[in-house]
Amino acid sequence: MTSKDHASSSSTDSCLDVNILKEIAKKDLVNGAKTLVLDASLAGPLGLVTEVSLLKVFLIVRIYEREAKLSQHHGVDKMFWLEPGPLTSSTSNIVYICRPRIKNVKIIADHIKRHAKESRKHNYTLLLVPRKSTLVSQILEEEGVLGDITISSYNLQFIPIAEDVISLEHENTLRELWVDGDETIIFDSAQALLTIQKLFGPFPQIIATLLLRHGSASTASSEPQLPPSSRIDSLIILDRKVDMITPLLTQLTYEGLVDELIGIKNSHVELPLALLTPPTAMNANNNPASTSTSPPTGTSAIPVVAVKKDTKKKHHLTTATDPLFAELRDLNFSSVGKKLNKVARRLDEDYKTNLQTKTVAQLRDFVGKLGGLQTEHQALRLHTGLSEIIVPLTRTEIFNKSLEIQQNLLASYEVTAQLNAIEDLIAQGADMQIVLRLLCLASLTAGGVKAKNLENLKREILQAYGYEYLPLLLSLATPSLAVLLPNPLPPSTPSAVAAHKYPFTSLRKSLRLLIDDSPEALDEVENDISYVYSGYAPISIRLVQCVAQKGGVISNPAEKEKSSNAANAAADENKPTLGKVQAHPIVGWKGFEDVVSLIPGKTVEVVQKTASTVTPAGPLATLGASREATTTTVVFFLGGCTYTEIAALRWVGRQNRGRRFLIATTSMVSGASIIESIAGIGQSGPKASAATV
Repeated sequence: MTSKDHASSSSTDSCLDVNILKEIAKKDLVNGAKTLVLDASLAGPLGLVTEVSLLKVFLIVRIYEREAKLSQHHGVDKMFWLEPGPLTSSTSNIVYICRPRIKNVKIIADHIKRHAKESRKHNYTLLLVPRKSTLVSQILEEEGVLGDITISSYNLQFIPIAEDVISLEHENTLRELWVDGDETIIFDSAQALLTIQKLFGPFPQIIATLLLRHGSASTASSEPQLPPSSRIDSLIILDRKVDMITPLLTQLTYEGLVDELIGIKNSHVELPLALLTPPTAMNANNNPASTSTSPPTGTSAIPVVAVKKDTKKKHHLTTATDPLFAELRDLNFSSVGKKLNKVARRLDEDYKTNLQTKTVAQLRDFVGKLGGLQTEHQALRLHTGLSEIIVPLTRTEIFNKSLEIQQNLLASYEVTAQLNAIEDLIAQGADMQIVLRLLCLASLTAGGVKAKNLENLKREILQAYGYEYLPLLLSLATPSLAVLLPNPLPPSTPSAVAAHKYPFTSLRKSLRLLIDDSPEALDEVENDISYVYSGYAPISIRLVQCVAQKGGVISNPAEKEKSSNAANAAADENKPTLGKVQAHPIVGWKGFEDVVSLIPGKTVEVVQKTASTVTPAGPLATLGASREATTTTVVFFLGGCTYTEIAALRWVGRQNRGRRFLIATTSMVSGASIIESIAGIGQSGPKASAATV
């Protein structure tokens, strides 16, 4: 199966239409003249629901009848970011949309009190995302402005960011959960999952691996009992803390590397304007073939794009308008150049063939295809230029040294030598987040770092990058997070820390985490989910396989498919999926109880009670269903997931008949974003240059 086939099958065979979630988020779009004050951290998530510029015409707010009668105009008169300082508004209605954070509420209270001193009267409405908070009301009451403002909520929950991925787009989840001890996101996640149940039916089974410190993992709900979902077979919940190793590694898929080296935020990436600007109409009119990727004889088929580094623009990475991205996003980056070359040559042949048309009918067909060819050409131009930006970054000494250290740590090869190499990176001026990712990786894979080495490295980090990072180092070593620990642990260490020590060496063998993958094999076929890290299989996805594809943990299903297809090709060439294995019923952790017991935390298996008392639940329900029916398994990451984990999960879905995966997450993360989140870096929202909408 080609990459193009992979991309198309994942979208066309998807059982659940997640776009309905976007429509739900937009359902409160109504008219009304007012000033909008927006929390900058919500600009990205709202931009995935509707263009933020459209908020100048339609405001996401529930308008009260009293206010609607007073409104004589339509739309938002002015739009501001929520930030300290005076707020000048020419309209009588001011609407705030923000997350329920103390900092935001203090700013709003200050605005209201300033206006009162200046004898300016306004009608204030506060929309809290995703729900109202008692703490907000308490702060407003203490500030003496609670009676001046109407508080409501805008229930922004899961947002589709791909055809098979939905996200709460809630930043800093890991910090809130494991550093600040704020478990609000757990309740918000539960409410969002309940919305999925209301739309598609109750999850027949819920299987979870969690590290919750407070409360219970109970999934009981006061909602009325509904018939079991016929399209969803189970919900798998993975706490990010169960696998902290995977996000610390450098992502090696195309989309993952774009996130690592350039940065993807809310599905948008900042790119040079030259990449996003199509060729001039003059050049296109003079010679249509010249805008194609036609190379001179004997040269590469990949077009050369002149990239200006000064002017940049945000670009939405989506397969809806860019089919080529669907083919590239999940490839290991080593295979991207060959794919782009292949597409370039095909486009070149299409242009040459179409330019040789002679009859009117042929010309009409050519004109009909021209728009599609130009769209493909622009997509090729974009991704070629993007690859040209990435390639030099992957050839730097620091990048390759970091990869080498990661591979050696995963194999437990000369750990002391790897710590010395990390020390060398500090001396070379490597980014702080790269150094800390490697140091945390060493701690997790080796069961801790020798106390003397750890103290020396901490001292060098503080001296090289600044003592303002001392709270970050302390947070990484707290009992709740415990990703940077000495070995052996001091006698004063809480017992909870020792109990949660990560058993990586045991899991490496039992879950077949390291695969000997040669570059040649990567070029030919994605042999295992380990291709996303060039030889390392993400623990989180192996755990999903323990539930939904048990054979894939023990051996490689892709090799079975390859041999089975070869054996049956002569018998029937019309069955391209003959080698695929029918998805087995979901029976929880059965067969891997010993492996799961090694992982710190609590495992949960729940068969939900539904309105139907006749239809069997759990695996029996799956056995009774038609073997040809395709069901969806929802995999929810509490604390965020990476683009490489999504790519690996898509690969698992392609190996089976009858099962698709819907990936749900609190946010998209990377090693850099996790370190920066814990450090409290970059939490002020968009840059000042983007403050005018």
